[in-house]
Amino acid sequence: MAEGTYTWGAVPVADGEWAFRLWAPSCDRVTLRLEDRDIGMLRDARGWHVARQAATEGMTYGFVLPDGLVVPDPASRRQSGDVHAPSVLTAPRAAPFWRGRPWEEAVIYELHVGTFTEDGTFRAAMEDLPRLAGLGITAVEIMPVAQFGGDRGWGYDGVLPYAPHPAYGTPQDLADFVAAAHAAGMMVLLDVVYNHFGPDGNYIGAYAADFFDPNRHTPWGAGIDYARPEVRRFFIENAYYWLAEFGFDGLRLDAVDQIVDPTEPELLVELAQELRTRLPDRPVHLTTEDNRNVTHLHERGAHGEVLRHTAEWNDDFHNAAHVLLTGETEGYYADFADEPTRHLARALAEGFAFQGESGRGAPSGHLPPAAFVDFLQNHDQTGNRALGERLAALADPAAVDAMTAVHLLSPHIPLIFMGEEYGETRPFLFFAGFGGALGDAVREGRRSEFADFAGFSGGPGDVPDPVDPATRDRSRLDRALMASEAGRAHMDRVRGLLALRGRHVTPRLERAGARSGRVLLAERGALAIDWRLDGATLRLRARFGPDAPPLPEAAGAEIHRSGPDDAPCLAIHHIEMHA
Repeated sequence: MAEGTYTWGAVPVADGEWAFRLWAPSCDRVTLRLEDRDIGMLRDARGWHVARQAATEGMTYGFVLPDGLVVPDPASRRQSGDVHAPSVLTAPRAAPFWRGRPWEEAVIYELHVGTFTEDGTFRAAMEDLPRLAGLGITAVEIMPVAQFGGDRGWGYDGVLPYAPHPAYGTPQDLADFVAAAHAAGMMVLLDVVYNHFGPDGNYIGAYAADFFDPNRHTPWGAGIDYARPEVRRFFIENAYYWLAEFGFDGLRLDAVDQIVDPTEPELLVELAQELRTRLPDRPVHLTTEDNRNVTHLHERGAHGEVLRHTAEWNDDFHNAAHVLLTGETEGYYADFADEPTRHLARALAEGFAFQGESGRGAPSGHLPPAAFVDFLQNHDQTGNRALGERLAALADPAAVDAMTAVHLLSPHIPLIFMGEEYGETRPFLFFAGFGGALGDAVREGRRSEFADFAGFSGGPGDVPDPVDPATRDRSRLDRALMASEAGRAHMDRVRGLLALRGRHVTPRLERAGARSGRVLLAERGALAIDWRLDGATLRLRARFGPDAPPLPEAAGAEIHRSGPDDAPCLAIHHIEMHA
């Protein structure tokens, strides 16, 4: 990749030289420290400090600020140690070409690299990719891997967004993981965090105070000033880097409601447009997490083509389904407590349950079904519980099985959280590797969060210590359960449902248009929804609980039934399709 591809970071140029660039407008001078040599840098009028120097890949470097503080490159591609250590010169790579897959074929499996296997590495995770492909998974989504403070964590407190965390392996290990998934026929999506930086190792404010907006704060740290061109380039280039150099098929952008940008086009629009322009030879899949229920980022073109972002994580589906299955109504579940069946039906038929009501959201029925990513579990809704309980520990197993069929056979894009496919019972807990005063603050903050939560009956001492390594260890998947008779039977059910999806639902999603869903019944645990999909009708009929009212008739060939008609917890769940 030629010089000019990246504004930020260190890149090789002609004749064995490397170009080093750091935007440090708060500093009159910055010195490059290359191995054990200090080299002066030139400052331009915009605050860029630049140097060219003969160097070779693998050398360590950092930047010396006027007060003597030595900081790593914020665009470091690899660290020699933790987030405070020198960076390592790493040449750009070109990912092998892979044709990719259409978004409509996506069945997403979300995993955390550190707890997916006992070793917690990219290479260990590679060994399990054939199993996922055999289940019918077509896209693996990994939680953030950008380097954060400590040796363990969820990844949402990253401070070096270009550097894969060494606890998981090298950049080459990550590239090999993506290539292995592609060889198994699966896409790979990466969760990225562009809304804040973590608390340990974030040095940007020391040399670029203008990177942040002093008038805005997020729940996790200082607000970022996206209106500045240098800041925009940092994030847009990062998105391109993951796709172009590692071969990722797309990104999941975390909490984009905290990316507040007054410019036109806003950062999220410019990022999507640039990626699609610069990578025209393969699909680029961009999903967002956004509690506003907005649709302007996901609008389609005249022929149904994706213009900006591909799909939105649909919390409304999860929240309604969770209330219906568990009866929990605290926190963000309160809005769904009155009529969970009605909210679930609207989310399935139209996308969002809230489309402007209570000042939240916008009409979403005009978007195609594939614009929504649905889930019954994910890292947030599981790990942000005090005890990290999985859905299997909170609801009737028969009802969960039925809702799983609803989830996997609806025309929305399904996401499965790691372990869900075999009925994992171990918790997924919140954990971090911070030490000292920061670790103490995280521990106390976690305990106080649940002090007055009625759904948690324990005391502060019962909340697992997030900085204890044992909390991370308890969150690892139970491979013995996976291999057990019960685990294999559970996986067989999931495999069967995904095979049905592949035969009857997926082929009709590409041309599924606006307003395809229609609610016929949504009352006291009874659901009846029809979707018009490319000239065919997909019919869902479901009853949760013995007191649910009767279901309307559903003419056509039955393709799936969960349980007998007179099952006490689940009366009937079947899906029918006819031309």
